[in-house]
Amino acid sequence: MIPLRDTIRSRRFPVVTVTIITLNVIVFLYELSLGSATLLHRFASQYGMIPAVQLHMIQEAPFSLSTWSPMVTSMFIHGGLMHIIGNMLYLWVFGDNVEDVLGKARFVAFYLLAGIAGNIGHLLANPASTVPTIGASGAVAGVLGAYFITFPRSRILALVPFLFIITFMELPAVLFLFLWFGLQLLNGLAALAIPATTVAWWAHIGGFGAGMIMIKLLRQHHYRKIDKTRS
Repeated sequence: MIPLRDTIRSRRFPVVTVTIITLNVIVFLYELSLGSATLLHRFASQYGMIPAVQLHMIQEAPFSLSTWSPMVTSMFIHGGLMHIIGNMLYLWVFGDNVEDVLGKARFVAFYLLAGIAGNIGHLLANPASTVPTIGASGAVAGVLGAYFITFPRSRILALVPFLFIITFMELPAVLFLFLWFGLQLLNGLAALAIPATTVAWWAHIGGFGAGMIMIKLLRQHHYRKIDKTRS
């Protein structure tokens, strides 16, 4: 399922969401400018999160900012055009409303913490991996988890493949996100049995769970939850 838009109108222009998308695009354009696969791998290794290395760093210096920096920088690196398009599309559809609920500063903190939680989820599931983990998926999954809690009665217009046909369908947000999370969980459990996968499923799972929890802790108290579709 590919989300195209939701039916909840945000009250303000999503400055932080647009800024995050812009930063990701800028970094991706820089990746393209590197040209060679060797330079790309070196860039991903330097700024991505490598579970085995990250675990060692946490054990050696758990309170050092440099220890945790790969958890953040890895969120802004992507492994290909479809990787960044998928992540940024989901962020565009769901991020504006979560930013609206939290406010700009809280949303920045929320997004980064969700990404870190996603990376920790991947780290716990793959502690010996030496493959760099990159992508905004954990942070974006946190946004989905927050949306799931805050706007369950919203509806999502999505492209849905059915057999050999792709059709437009408007689905309840709670169903769309439940199916999305169920797919991540099934693939994550399968990846534990067959580790050879290029997708960090447990980053998605960890980010989604963290988003569900953090939205309740960080949501502005004066915010009156809007959960009505457009007329």
